[in-house]
Amino acid sequence: MIQAIDIVKQFDDLLVLDHVSATFEDGKVNMIIGQSGSGKTVFLKSLIGIHPINSGRIEYDGRNLPNMKEKEVRMLHREVGVLFQGSALFDSMTVLENVLFPMQMFGHMSKDEMDERARFCLNRVQIAEHALTLMPAEISGGMQKRVAIARAIALNPKYLFCDEPNSGLDPQTSLVIDKLIQDITQEYNICTVVNTHDMNSIMEVGDNIIFLKGGKKEWQGSRKDIFHADNEALNSFVFASQLYQEIQKVHR
Repeated sequence: MIQAIDIVKQFDDLLVLDHVSATFEDGKVNMIIGQSGSGKTVFLKSLIGIHPINSGRIEYDGRNLPNMKEKEVRMLHREVGVLFQGSALFDSMTVLENVLFPMQMFGHMSKDEMDERARFCLNRVQIAEHALTLMPAEISGGMQKRVAIARAIALNPKYLFCDEPNSGLDPQTSLVIDKLIQDITQEYNICTVVNTHDMNSIMEVGDNIIFLKGGKKEWQGSRKDIFHADNEALNSFVFASQLYQEIQKVHR
């Protein structure tokens, strides 16, 4: 479990996160949603430690990240997997080499153990054996995302962060990625945090959703709770389209 407690983040005089508190649960797809400029990307990066916070606490199962020493942070990062927006695979490495990379950097396994683990992770995300020697440019965007997920779980993380995992994907492929993230989260009881603006993702796999507006937490609940939420800002964001307004009427 990750807990954000009274988080404040400023860039010079710009207040981006205004005393935000939220709980991210194990075995669930926890989502951070909100309009552009709401602070959701900064919130995600603050949770990881990319953006040091001005005040507050970020607790990983009781361990306060802002107070950790450099060695403790490095140890924590071995428990963290990150799926970057755009996949961020290394162009000069094959599919297999990309997944091996975090184990070579941070793992303590033998060469054979790393190879076995990389192949297991790639098989888990349904990447065929013949694709392991291909370069990222030689595979589709959806396959790149799946390889990036395999790389993110290579070190068997307790915590998984996904930044806009469906960015640039068609709706059908997006559903596949959503289901894969959900399955892996539940199968390994991972605390997964997803930053997204994809309404389909929110409705399909949002177990625990944090809605930000203007750097403040406006609402927290599940995808089922959304249909009955009495929050004007949330409803305006989620049910902006005519289609979702009709869906909302059916559920109410």
